[in-house]
Amino acid sequence: MNVPSILSAGVVIVRRFDDRYRYLLLRVRDYWDFSKGIVEPGEDPLAAAIREVQEETTLTGLDFRWGRGYIETEPYGKNKIARYYFAESLQGEVFLPVTEELGKAEHEEFLWLEYDAARRLLVPRVLEVLDWAGKII
Repeated sequence: MNVPSILSAGVVIVRRFDDRYRYLLLRVRDYWDFSKGIVEPGEDPLAAAIREVQEETTLTGLDFRWGRGYIETEPYGKNKIARYYFAESLQGEVFLPVTEELGKAEHEEFLWLEYDAARRLLVPRVLEVLDWAGKII
């Protein structure tokens, strides 16, 4: 029996610090990832990705300067597929707001890391996404 896939969408976000790009990583327990969340029924995946970034980090005004292309992971967990877009954040502070449903922030920590440092924290599934973004810039 085929179980339908659950699509989540997110954004690999970079920002320039001292003329070097750094990637925004978010941590839940001991797991690091990029901002992402479930695409609601009828919702455009890119719109969902932008919404998730705003909900999880408060960042807005992302610049999709490299286009609207994306990469998807192989199914994982309970047949979940994560689709990631790539954008630059030009301004704004990251804040991890408390969510009403959890009563706490969805993520416990964030870091802006250069490519090599980010690679050391990510699991293979997310490493593929980082490598994809790294080739673009």
